[in-house]
Amino acid sequence: MVMDIAHRDHLLAAAHGVLAVATLAACVLAEVAVFSSRRHAGLYLVPVSAMVLLYRFRRRAAASDVGLVDFSCLKPPRRLRIPVAGLLEHYKLIGCFDDSSVEFMTKVIEASGMGNETYFPPSLHYIPPADTHAEAIREAHMLFFPTLDDLFAKTGVPPSAVGAVVVNCSGFCATPSLSAIIANHYRMPSDVKTYNLSGMGCAAGVIGVDVARNLLRTHAMSYAVVVSAEIVTVGWYSGKDQSKLLLNCYFRTGCSAALVTSKRGGGGGAASSPPVKYRLVSLTRTNQIANDRSYRSGYRDEDDEGITGFTLGQGVGRMVSELLRAHLLTLSISILPWREKLRYVAAVLVSAHLRRHDKLSSSSSSSSNPTAAMPMPDFRTAAEHFCLPSSGRPMIWRLGQGLGLGEKEMEAALMTFHRFGNQSAASLWYQLAYMEAKGRVRRGDTVWQLGIGSGLKANSLVWERVAADDHFASERRGRSTLGPWRECIHNYPVAQP
Repeated sequence: MVMDIAHRDHLLAAAHGVLAVATLAACVLAEVAVFSSRRHAGLYLVPVSAMVLLYRFRRRAAASDVGLVDFSCLKPPRRLRIPVAGLLEHYKLIGCFDDSSVEFMTKVIEASGMGNETYFPPSLHYIPPADTHAEAIREAHMLFFPTLDDLFAKTGVPPSAVGAVVVNCSGFCATPSLSAIIANHYRMPSDVKTYNLSGMGCAAGVIGVDVARNLLRTHAMSYAVVVSAEIVTVGWYSGKDQSKLLLNCYFRTGCSAALVTSKRGGGGGAASSPPVKYRLVSLTRTNQIANDRSYRSGYRDEDDEGITGFTLGQGVGRMVSELLRAHLLTLSISILPWREKLRYVAAVLVSAHLRRHDKLSSSSSSSSNPTAAMPMPDFRTAAEHFCLPSSGRPMIWRLGQGLGLGEKEMEAALMTFHRFGNQSAASLWYQLAYMEAKGRVRRGDTVWQLGIGSGLKANSLVWERVAADDHFASERRGRSTLGPWRECIHNYPVAQP
């Protein structure tokens, strides 16, 4: 089957090349015909315009053809479970934290909404923690291989059919790279393209899909795999600087792998190809890296004792708000229906009029009227399901309410953090797995995945479910359809204070 796929890819690439040459020849002949007929000079633009329009049409068609075959999320073995009470006792016993640091982490964890079923890698169960390079490599193996084994099994796509591997892991950069580790383990072909993204934060998953999408557009390949994980072994901070202790409180073990494809490369319905589950509707990326305050809002450095950790800068909440305003403006243009765009424009005009009226009133009297809040688009008209950054219950609530979402729309993010903690970019896929396990994502529904990462950057993926509903199927190709939520989905949602 692999040879058939490769042969089809070469035939399709050759066909696209022939079509491009034929289009160029037709435009040249048209130019010659117009020149020979000595007609109006404006006719010279017709062939060129036709070629430009054809190019734009092909680019748009290529973008809309990118789809998600399926995805998998790791459920770590139960022996790695770390209940909250056990974690707090662990912090006291390992000897690297003073009383004030333990007290600080206790308050953060108890207020975060985290449950008793999250996981730490084996290296952090030791006393003291074995945060070495060798243990980080072992953690990577433990994360990648079971997740990818499940993905290849449930889709029926062999590793040798994968044309590109994109791995995003912010805090750990190995040599050979993490993507090379995967390609070596599965004995992938010599022409496989491997990419390793680091330092991108929780928004890296969207960047990985963007890289895979561009590879599918420009190369004759059938599939690309995007792997998202965070190696917690080296992300651990063993010092006393409270601004660096938050990662110890929130981040836990997890990994996701997504198989993306293009219709021209094997997802379009050939007998040997698995069907596409989701169609990529929109991919939007926004950053404020040129702003120094935004750039320094989150960074990795050493404390006064020379211990490396990740620091959240002052005013990060305000910078995230400014970033989201810019990001949502760009995103809303592409995904909001026209009726909501018109309603939003009308609301903005009314708000501007009220603000101007309040300003005039306050200048003519000693008392000042409260300023009307800026209106927000109703994003529930553009998406039925939402995957949000898993940064703890207070931040999820604040972000969700800022987007105009209710508790139902925030449920997947809240329950994922409660069950698995923050797994960086992989959290967005655990949330989608939660909604699928609940049987909520139906054919025609739209899913919005929003990631926010260091830099600062905000990235969004919008997917449309195109596969038939299979909510009552407990297995597919011998694999559970409940993913990491098997054996526990019936316990959720849980009530939280």
